[in-house]
Amino acid sequence: MLMPGAFVRHPDRPDWGLGQIQSMIGHRITVNFENAGKVLIDGNVVELVPAEPGRDAAPQS
Repeated sequence: MLMPGAFVRHPDRPDWGLGQIQSMIGHRITVNFENAGKVLIDGNVVELVPAEPGRDAAPQS
């Protein structure tokens, strides 16, 4: 279950790095990613992947 404060990764944009959910209003999710800044995600289109800072290494390409 995702909620503000949770850490996530975008499944199609591993280069964005670790993100933290800032807010959720309906299906609109604002995430602050370490390499992309604040991004508005449509939760109906993108299923964010839960992550843990420090324990969840970025996927290698």
